[in-house]
Amino acid sequence: MAERRPKPLQALAAAFLATSLLAGAPAAHADDRPSPEERSRIEASLRQLGFVSWGDIEREDGGRRWEVDDARMPDGTKYDLELASDDLRVIKQERD
Repeated sequence: MAERRPKPLQALAAAFLATSLLAGAPAAHADDRPSPEERSRIEASLRQLGFVSWGDIEREDGGRRWEVDDARMPDGTKYDLELASDDLRVIKQERD
């Protein structure tokens, strides 16, 4: 039985579809990330709260809060946090 190969136009259409699907996926934008100054301030606050490491930090809710993923305490317990953008108070702390 002969091998069936896609026609060039079909291959191009498939590539276009795959690219379109990927482009539609939500992604973090550079402006959702803290500036170096903001990051320094947030990290200092996290350390003061007793956290020793953390994952992504992103701006949420129109800039009114920061979302911190996988903030880890010294005993290894992890939390997802929401911090107020003005004074960095903890709005929400959920065990991960």
